[in-house]
Amino acid sequence: MMEIAVPDCFSFDECLRFLGRSDQEVLHRIENGSLYKALKVRGEVLLLKISCGQPENRRMSHQLQIECLAGTPTADMLTDIKVYLAQLFDLNRDLRGFYKTAEQDDVLRPLAMRYRGLRIVGIPDLFEALTWAIIGQQITLSFAYTMKKRFTEQFGEKLTFADKRYWLYPTFQTVASLQVDDLRELQFTTRKAEYVIGVAKAMATGELKKEKLLDMRESQQMHQALTAIRGVGAWTADYVMMKCLQQKSAFPIADVGLHNALKIQLGLKEKPSQAQIRQMAVKWEGWEAYATFYLWRSLYDDFT
Repeated sequence: MMEIAVPDCFSFDECLRFLGRSDQEVLHRIENGSLYKALKVRGEVLLLKISCGQPENRRMSHQLQIECLAGTPTADMLTDIKVYLAQLFDLNRDLRGFYKTAEQDDVLRPLAMRYRGLRIVGIPDLFEALTWAIIGQQITLSFAYTMKKRFTEQFGEKLTFADKRYWLYPTFQTVASLQVDDLRELQFTTRKAEYVIGVAKAMATGELKKEKLLDMRESQQMHQALTAIRGVGAWTADYVMMKCLQQKSAFPIADVGLHNALKIQLGLKEKPSQAQIRQMAVKWEGWEAYATFYLWRSLYDDFT
């Protein structure tokens, strides 16, 4: 058993609600308030059970408990697990600035109160973040999950424990060796197949690395580097900056979910224009990613 201290303002329940929003999710399992996830660390596949340290008051927890159900982690591997979970749940972020910003904004104020403790649930792996965003371009979220499931079960690695399968997302090394027709069989369009394989090849050669992107001092430079990748437009770049590179000012302003959430929250007959959203977002400066994430959260109230 390993314990990880978490910030005072952290709601494990809220993060689980985000992770559990699709019954087609293939990369983790949620059971009895715990998260089960396979993770490859230093070449070994582990199965982690991640729970809240205070079951009697799980909404606002001050520690996570991690059990390794399969595999034998070394001390170095445990350190890597802590780093991964800190990125997954954005544990190193001080949210006081966001909540102060939200208090001054009519749109964010009720959401910040309702979902207090929710943190951006990230995708620490750059290949997964980029290709998941590409898969989801111009299709429904439901079909995107179906495609991710097919992609993962066809080309990913699995671990079986207690008669249940736990999947790892396909690696860029595996996908770099594929042909477009391999993905077309899974209902990828030709373009999406080319984009996904292209990202894999760029990472396999070392041309594209998460570390290189994080070394960039300016977020605009990071954005430009991402949009230079074939198949990565402004929305995809902002999504990856938000979910993988942990840029709190990343703002996927073209996101349909964001538009729908604002329409509902503001009681509008039509979705707001991007110009209107930019005007609203002046008050969110520096916290656009969190404003977006909390607005996304408001869309699945009926399912939690």
